[in-house]
Amino acid sequence: MLPARTPLSLAVSLALSALWTHAAAQSDAPAAPSDTPLLTVVVEGSPEAPAAAPNSVSVDAEALKTMRAATSDTASLLRDVPGVSLQGAGGVSSLPVIRGLADDRLRIKVDGMDLISACGNHMNPPLSYIDPTSVATATVYAGIAPVSSGGDSIGGTILVESAAPEFAAAGAGTLLKGEVGTFYRSNGNAVGANVSATVAGETLSMTYSGSSAQSGNYTAGGDFKPAGPAFIQTMQSLYESTNWLDGDEVGSTQYKSTNQSLGFALKHENHLVDLKLGYQHIPYQAYPNQRMDMTENTSTQVNLGYTGQYDWGKLVARVYQEHTEHEMNFLEDKAFWYMGMAPGMPMNTEGDNLGAVVRGDIDLSSRDVLRVGTEFQQYRLDDWWPPSGTGGMAPDTFVNINDGERDRYAAFAEWEATWSPKWLSLVGVRHETVQMDAGPVDGYNAAYDGDAAAFNAADRERTDRNWDVTTLARYAPTKTQTIEFGYARKTRSPNLYERYTWSTGGMAMNMINLAGDGNGYVGNLDLEPEIAHTVSASFDWHDAARARWGFKVTPFYTYVDDYINARRCGPDDTSMTTGTLCNAANLTATDQFVFLTFANQDAQLYGVDVSGHFPVARNTGLGNFTASGIVSYLRGETTSGEDDSLYNIMPLNAKLSLTQDYKRWTNIAEVHLVDAKTDVSEIRNEIETPGYALLNLRSSYAWKTARLDFGIENVFDKLYYYPLGGAYVGQGITMPPNQTLAGVPVWGTAVPGMGRSLYVGLNVQF
Repeated sequence: MLPARTPLSLAVSLALSALWTHAAAQSDAPAAPSDTPLLTVVVEGSPEAPAAAPNSVSVDAEALKTMRAATSDTASLLRDVPGVSLQGAGGVSSLPVIRGLADDRLRIKVDGMDLISACGNHMNPPLSYIDPTSVATATVYAGIAPVSSGGDSIGGTILVESAAPEFAAAGAGTLLKGEVGTFYRSNGNAVGANVSATVAGETLSMTYSGSSAQSGNYTAGGDFKPAGPAFIQTMQSLYESTNWLDGDEVGSTQYKSTNQSLGFALKHENHLVDLKLGYQHIPYQAYPNQRMDMTENTSTQVNLGYTGQYDWGKLVARVYQEHTEHEMNFLEDKAFWYMGMAPGMPMNTEGDNLGAVVRGDIDLSSRDVLRVGTEFQQYRLDDWWPPSGTGGMAPDTFVNINDGERDRYAAFAEWEATWSPKWLSLVGVRHETVQMDAGPVDGYNAAYDGDAAAFNAADRERTDRNWDVTTLARYAPTKTQTIEFGYARKTRSPNLYERYTWSTGGMAMNMINLAGDGNGYVGNLDLEPEIAHTVSASFDWHDAARARWGFKVTPFYTYVDDYINARRCGPDDTSMTTGTLCNAANLTATDQFVFLTFANQDAQLYGVDVSGHFPVARNTGLGNFTASGIVSYLRGETTSGEDDSLYNIMPLNAKLSLTQDYKRWTNIAEVHLVDAKTDVSEIRNEIETPGYALLNLRSSYAWKTARLDFGIENVFDKLYYYPLGGAYVGQGITMPPNQTLAGVPVWGTAVPGMGRSLYVGLNVQF
C-alpha cells in the first residue's frame, strides 16, 4: 500500500465509519419502503428465499435502465458490482474483471451460450455480442461459483440474459407491445437507437429486437500527447499517416455496431421451448491499446432451449451454434507503411462454436435439491494473415492457427440443503475433459521457417482432465445478519492463443496480445491448466426486508497453481535467424515494450470488498435521500519464479453516491475515487498511473410508458488515466522501434479516460 497521501484514504475511512455506525445503530430498525440508490445492487438469496443461489449478486433492473443512455458497452453495466472492474478495449468490448481475474478466467454466458473470443487480441469478448438495451438481467458470482454455473474458469461467473418471452393472459386476446429508444452522448458524438416488438398469444410468442450504436474518437480531459501523428512527423519519407489528431483526442476509439435478434417461444402447460436467431455486424471498432483495429466482425447465432416443470423438479436443456467472421487491419488513426512496400496488414479469423447443456433440478425433499447435468462444447478456429506488399509480409499467407480445436466435455452434481431457516449449504463437484489440437502452420516467407518447422514437428495434441469443487454455507443468526463463507477449487485450461501461437518474429508477436499492454506474445505448447483455490466470507448486516439499509464486508483470498503469466523470451526461445526480438537485450529491457512467452507461475490474489447503502433523509419536501458506497482493495502477486505484481490489478478505489427520489424524478451524484497505481508488473514494464477523483451526475424522469435519462460524466473534465486501460498505441506507426522514433517516445503513455460527456436518452413503450 502507498502511504496516506491523497484524499482517497480519508474518504474511504469516513465512508466506512459512517456506513458501519449507521448499520450498528439500526440493526433492529423496522423495515421501510425501498429506496433507489445509485449502486443498485441486490444480493440474491436470503434465509427467506432459499431457492436463490448463495454468493450471487444481481444488478437491479432500475440500474440497467439508468445506464442504457450512458454506455454502449454491456460489460460496463456491471461496474457497480463490488469486486468488478473493467479492462479497457474497444468502445463496445471492454472485458469485465472480477477481483483481478479477467477474460477467459471468467465464465460468461449470454442467454445460456458460452461464447468465445475469436481474435488474437480478444476484440470480440462474449459481452460484446449483446447490446445494453437488450439486457434484462445480469448476475455475478464472484470467486466462488456453484459448479452448475461454473466450469473452465477460476475467477467467477457472469450470467447475462435478455428478456424472457411473454405471452397473452388467458382470454385476453393477442398481446401487442414494444419499445423504441434513442440516445446521444456529446463526447465522440455517439448516437444510437433501439427497437423491440412482441406479438403473442396464449401459447405462441414472437419478438424482434434491434439496436445500433456509433461513435467517433472521444477526447480526454486535456492534452496528453503532442498534436498530430507525433510518432511520424519527421519520418514522412518512410511512413505515412492519413489523420491528424489534436493533443486531447484519443486515437482509435471510434466504433459502429448493429445487433438484431428474432425470438420464438412455444408454451404448453409447464413446458416452454424458445428459439432465438441472432445477428451482429460491427463494420469497424478501433482499439487505443492494440496495434490492430477491427475492420469487420460478423456473428450469427442459433439458440434453442427447453424448460420443463415436472413433479420431481425442473429440466433445462439448450443447444446453440455461433459462427464468427472477424477481420483486422489499420483504421485511419494508425499507419503501417513498411519502407513503402506494405500498405496494411490484413488479419482474418473464423470461429465456429457448437454447445449443448442438459440439467435437472431434482427436489429430493422439502429440504434438499440435487442438480445434475452434462455439458458439451466444440470450438474450431482458423486464424490467417494474407500477404501484403512485397516486403517482409509476402509472398505467402501467414498461418497463425490452423484448424484449432478446443472441445469440452463436462458433468456435474450439486446438492443444496436448507437445514433450517438459519442454515443453508451448497456442495458440488464437476469434472471436465478439455481436448485441444492444431494443424501445421506456415509463415510469410523463409524467415519464419525455423519456428514453423519446430512447431509442426511437435506433438500438438493436449488433453486436460480438470476437477472443480465448491462448498458454500449461509448462516443467518438473526433477521438482520447474514454470513456466507466457502471454498472453491476451480480449473481453467489455456485458450488456443496461449497454447498454439508459434512465431517469435517481432511483428508476429505484436499481433498476439490479450492484455492491451503494447507488448508482444508467443504461445507455449507446454502450458498446464490453472488451478485456483479460493476462500471467502461475507458479513452482511441489513434490515429485515433487505430494502432500506445494508452493510456488507467480503474478504477473500485466492491461490493459483500454474497461473498463466508471462516471462521474457530470449535466444533459447526462437528458431528464427532474422526478424526475432527474442534476444538477450529483451531479457533486461526497461522503459520500453518487450516480448514475452506465456508461462506458468504460482500466484496469489487477496483483498476485501465493502459496500453499503442507507437512508439519509426520508419523506422530506424534496423526497427521499439515500447514500451508497463501494470500497475495494486488491493485491495480486506471483509466488514462484521472479517476485512480481500481477498485471492489471486495480488499485484501492471507492464509489460514493447520493440519490434523491422525488415524485417521478431520480437524481444521482456520484464520486469515483481511485488511488495511484504503483504496484505494477515489472516483467511487462506495465505503466504506472496517478490517482484521480471524478464527479458524475445523472437524472431520470419516468412516465407510465416513457423514460428520459440524462447526465454529465466527468463533470470537471478531469484528465486521468484508467489503471486497467493499457498502453496507448492508438495513433501513428503501429509497430515502431521500442524506445523512440525520431526522438519521440513511444512507450510510457497510458490510455486516458474520457473527458466531460453530456448524454441524453429517451425510451418509449407502446
